[in-house]
Amino acid sequence: MKVYFDNAATTPLSEDVWKAMEPFYLEHFGNPSSTHSFGRKTKNAIESARREIASAMNVLPGQIIFTGSGTEGNNTILSSAVQKGVNHIITSPIEHHAVLHTLDFLSIKEGIKISKVELDEDGNVNLSSLEQLLKTNSEDKKLVSLMHVNNEIGNILPISEVVELCHKFNTLFHSDTVQSIGTLPLDLKSTPIDFATCSAHKFHGPKGVGFMYVKDSSLLESFIHGGSQERGHRAGTENVAGIIGMSRALKSATENLNKNYDHLTLIRNYFIEKISQIDSNIKVIGNQPPKVSPKILNLCIPSALVDDMLLFNLDLRGIAASGGSACSSGSNQGSHVINEIKNLRNCLAIRFSFSKYNTIEEVDYVIAQIKEILKK
Repeated sequence: MKVYFDNAATTPLSEDVWKAMEPFYLEHFGNPSSTHSFGRKTKNAIESARREIASAMNVLPGQIIFTGSGTEGNNTILSSAVQKGVNHIITSPIEHHAVLHTLDFLSIKEGIKISKVELDEDGNVNLSSLEQLLKTNSEDKKLVSLMHVNNEIGNILPISEVVELCHKFNTLFHSDTVQSIGTLPLDLKSTPIDFATCSAHKFHGPKGVGFMYVKDSSLLESFIHGGSQERGHRAGTENVAGIIGMSRALKSATENLNKNYDHLTLIRNYFIEKISQIDSNIKVIGNQPPKVSPKILNLCIPSALVDDMLLFNLDLRGIAASGGSACSSGSNQGSHVINEIKNLRNCLAIRFSFSKYNTIEEVDYVIAQIKEILKK
């Protein structure tokens, strides 16, 4: 049996998404910047997709800018903010490296100040710490960058409270929403953040395409130069099929949000119930529902029960899981997220992440394999 439980890294492409994309590879192949009928066809398709995505997020079409990935969106937004005068960025130590590494670069190259909020024992942002940082150095032009759902432990940021704090101190707010869009409800009009990023392959869309939400386009500088695409904000011929696929995937995710949420919750809860029967010392890392994404389950398995070969042994048995962020695969430094959570000692952290395609039978198989591995 093959089981894919690494959906926080990427999700399989939905068949209906592929069917929506296929004509734009084989039939409607015109360059959207061309003025003839072939180009107009694809240009119209892109703008239709933009309107559909904007509608799903309850924003204006002009506030959606297509990108090649969530990483590109994060880089663009943070770099633009600095070019527009931001000199102090507040973040957390458990953000995705697409944010943390960008901030390291901007700190060295541009000399901006980087501050990091404190975390509680479960890896949540301490809002009092955030408020204190916002109060200090009132002459600074600040931006807060905090992800909506942590990609390793699934904790959900109380985004409305963060927005309220940012507004109180006249501070811009950017959120990496790559792990939340398509899984959790997010209305960008009623939760008025300034910037958000999205990647299609996290909700059964294609890889290599995403979008930025930018509330006020005057706050954005071009990150890629050489063309007037995306109203001059992102040069380069658009990934037409990818954009169409992303729009279709988001439409499906939005229409089935409650159904999929309930299914993911069922899978996650069942997994926790069964794994706890193996050994009560196996603990869930991070929050409890409803303050955690049902898509992500990170477990702390005591070192006395298992060695570092667990992922390898699971892979041999056809099971895909993760020891941390997939973007860090090959690193020997361990997960920076897990390392920041103080109450985790002498355990192996392993992330299982689920999709609408996963089943209870798959959980039973994985639990049986883990039980067998831990016995040896």
